[in-house]
This record gives sequence, C-alpha cells and structure tokens, in this order.
Amino acid sequence: MPIQPSVSVNMTQSQKIALVTGATRGIGFETCRQLAQAGVLVLLAGRSLASAAKAADQLKSQGLSVEAVALDVTNATQIANIASDIQQRFGRLDILVNNAGVLLDDVARKPSEQTLASWRETFDTNVFAVVELTQALLPLLRAAPSARIVNVSSQLGSFGLHTDPASPIYGFKIPAYDASKSVVNSWTVHLAYELRDTPIKVNAIHPGYVQTDMNRGAGELTVADGAKSSVQMALLGDDGPSGTFTHLGKTLPW
Repeated sequence: MPIQPSVSVNMTQSQKIALVTGATRGIGFETCRQLAQAGVLVLLAGRSLASAAKAADQLKSQGLSVEAVALDVTNATQIANIASDIQQRFGRLDILVNNAGVLLDDVARKPSEQTLASWRETFDTNVFAVVELTQALLPLLRAAPSARIVNVSSQLGSFGLHTDPASPIYGFKIPAYDASKSVVNSWTVHLAYELRDTPIKVNAIHPGYVQTDMNRGAGELTVADGAKSSVQMALLGDDGPSGTFTHLGKTLPW
C-alpha cells in the first residue's frame, strides 16, 4: 500500500526521514510525535491505512510533519511495497524504529502451558517481521548519511534480570514474549557488528513499564516517558554507541 499523500508536508533536503512501525497508538504514536517535534519527517505505520491516517491527522493538526503508511509488518508484500515507495519518494531512510509487537501469552498459565500457536504468532510479529523489514530497508538506510535503527525490546528479554532473584521481573515469566525480545536483542548485537564500519548505529531499548493498552493501562511511566528511549537512540549523535541495550541511557543486562 502506498504512503498517503499529504499536501501539508513540505520536506527539505536536509530533513531526516523516519519510519515507525506499530505507530497508531501508545508508545509508537508518541514516538512519532516526539520525532516530528524534533524536525523529522515521520512515516507513521499502521496495519490499515485508515487507522494510520487517523493517527497521522492528529499530529498533522499540531503542525507536525507526519504521513500515514499502511504496513502490516507480517505481510511480505506490504514490506516490499513500502521499501519501493520510500526509494521512489526519498531515496533514503534515516531512522527505522521497529516498534510493532504483540504480547499473546496467557499470564495465568505456566511457561510450559503456553500454546504453540501463541509462540508462533509472537515470533512472527516480534522477531521475523523485524528481521524482514530491516533487511528490506537496509539499502535505504545505507543511502542515508548516518542512519539509526532502533529495536524496541523489553527488560523481559534480559537473561540477566530473569535469573537474578533480586530483579523486579524474576517472578514474572511470559515465555513467548520474553524469548522474542531476547532474540530481538541478539539480532541487534549481530546487526550492529555487521554494520560496525558504517555510520549506521543499531540499538535495542526498553521503554519502561508504560501505561499502554498492551498491559491494560498498568504501568509506572506515562506514554510520553515510554517513548523517550526510542527517540534518544533515533536521534543519537555520530559519537554515540551501537549494539547496546538501554533504558533512558542506562545500560541493561543482556
């Protein structure tokens, strides 16, 4: 599906271009807002163009440079289409925020009782889609002067925290989601290593325990604070790190 045309966006040659997935609400939506407030032209991605357009219109009404994109990250055809559209319109991509994700584990069940179907669907969205989209967009990221890839992970993917009886997540196990984020962290390390001699920086972040629909409004941080880690790494300077796992600048254990 093509990017929604927008007469309100006047892109300058020096303006950075970002794609944020899973961005129609919650942390993804707020990430779009904060990046646009920093002067970035943001492509706000949602599974349907209608939902993406509705979210984008909210930000455009505030004078922000945002365009709607229809992108189901598990749909290979849509991934190929968005890569082609960005190539034709801009010739590069400066920022990719892999924010889309699902949590399908039944918290009332033990790890061994989670269904295989939930494992597969979780990995399709949280892992394989991240890899496929990044692979498709990597030529565009290489074409940018100094691109940034931000993989939205979770402290629930940390082996260090899961095995530490003193950690806040020691007694909370949702295995499909947790394992998917561990793989996202591993993918981050491997891709950062591959790109170590390029200007591209690849980092994983933990947004925090944020008040979103995914956890039914529970959480310690506002959505605005939850987006800050993604935005920090998306706007990282050329002297910044690559291959890290952080929350608000604090390094987390793998």
